[in-house]
Amino acid sequence: MRKENLWIFDVVLRYLIAALSFLITPIFYVVFKPLTIWLTYLILSIFYSVQITGNSLFFPDFNASVEIISACIAGNAYFLLFLLNLLTRDIKTIKRIYALLFSFCCLFLINILRLVLIIPMFLNNSAWFDITHKLFWFVLSIIFVALIWILTIKVFRIREVPVYSDVAFILKKIKKK
Repeated sequence: MRKENLWIFDVVLRYLIAALSFLITPIFYVVFKPLTIWLTYLILSIFYSVQITGNSLFFPDFNASVEIISACIAGNAYFLLFLLNLLTRDIKTIKRIYALLFSFCCLFLINILRLVLIIPMFLNNSAWFDITHKLFWFVLSIIFVALIWILTIKVFRIREVPVYSDVAFILKKIKKK
């Protein structure tokens, strides 16, 4: 393939994958739900008596159960990081994969930390639980994704801007013709 045709193929392929990627969103939950439940369980078991029952963590000393629902997994945040990665041009495939794995690991660890911080608040009937939970859910989740993407850009020296760089590049190519 000529170099000129490669950039067209690259853009079309990435945007086609992005358009169809809503089909893979359930994969994020399949992969990250058991990992999230088990790592949260392992960390909390250091401090509490805890058992896993399905998608829930049961704390016998408190006679309380915490269900890890899909929203707790942050699947949409993983999906957004996936799209930001995919819709950024001029990244070599191996670098794209490493950047994606890095951003997923960052999000995963932050999400585990979030759960490990708010579950004890729930168990102890903290007056701050509800507001903290909603703050994490509605505000900090967006900030975390943005900060993870910025960190990924810095670590992997990504110079392009998702979508914008593709549009600017295509317009430049069109103007040349």
